[in-house]
Amino acid sequence: MTRRLATVAKKVGVSEATVSRVLNGKPGVSDATRAAVLTALDVLGYERPTQLRGERARLVGLVLPELSNPIFPAFAEVVGGALAQQGFTPVLCTQTVGGVSEADYVELLLQQHVSGAIFFGGLYAQAESSHEHYARLAERNLPTVLMNAAIDDLDFPRVSCDDAVAVEQGMTHLASLGHERIGLILGPPDHVPSRRKLAAARRWIGQRGGELPDTAVEHALFTLEGGQAAASRLIQRGVTAVICASDPIALGAIRSARRRGLSVPQDFSVIGYDDSMFMNCIDPPLTTVRQPIEAMGRAAVDLLSGQISGTPVDHDELLFEPELVVRGSTGPAPRAAQPQQPGVEATSR
Repeated sequence: MTRRLATVAKKVGVSEATVSRVLNGKPGVSDATRAAVLTALDVLGYERPTQLRGERARLVGLVLPELSNPIFPAFAEVVGGALAQQGFTPVLCTQTVGGVSEADYVELLLQQHVSGAIFFGGLYAQAESSHEHYARLAERNLPTVLMNAAIDDLDFPRVSCDDAVAVEQGMTHLASLGHERIGLILGPPDHVPSRRKLAAARRWIGQRGGELPDTAVEHALFTLEGGQAAASRLIQRGVTAVICASDPIALGAIRSARRRGLSVPQDFSVIGYDDSMFMNCIDPPLTTVRQPIEAMGRAAVDLLSGQISGTPVDHDELLFEPELVVRGSTGPAPRAAQPQQPGVEATSR
């Protein structure tokens, strides 16, 4: 007990006597100090005294699938800052291969009596994954916000970038450069944002009297290696430009083209998605679709704080408009495009 008092007191910057008064429910402590002590108790993993367990901490879980994709740390920075401005302490929960799962993090957050949770790119976006842990959140009425598209069965507020508009912007840009053999490198087949992108591409081409063949579409992991392998297959089929579901996939596509002796963008054009950090510093700078992470992050925090305060919150999906940022990785279609293999139809007629 003495060690716990000392650790919490050091964390908050108060005396052990003050911590003791908070834990024993005694008067003489300001509300701000009391809240800081309880938050420190939760952050350090100590159990609250029985009489205090009914109170939720001013903690908010930020559950991310990874940190290697720079878009997720960027979102976490925006959301964490907005939470801090409203008096909440963000708790970063990052999944690793073979480590703590998303479902495990949900249980840990519930045990810590957090005020709410914001999920980024989680299993809610994968139709064939288990979603039982989201049901636990609903059962406990824990304020929750999902960032980006989710399956229809989950009744949580959602903040998304408009995937359809993103693809339409990319297709329009490439078509204006003369590209007809446009490919897509998307996430896994059950990934909801990728399904939206695919549907938008088919619709865009269909409205112009064309058809998107299955051979112009590849699914990959959201990694450089996944993008490289997928782009290699598309290049073999005669595609002259690709729209990718993430910036890391796009970087893999560029590497694939170069290893085949092609120049970007003279021989092969690439569009990414996110406009994550340093995409304007690579060679060539990446043309990509920018997600408005500042606006989206603040909207997510506003939705969460509204739920926490008991204000009615609209559960309809908030769709934010993306922006195509044209840089050096896209250019006019090559004059002598590679011949199509059987089964590959032009994307426009």
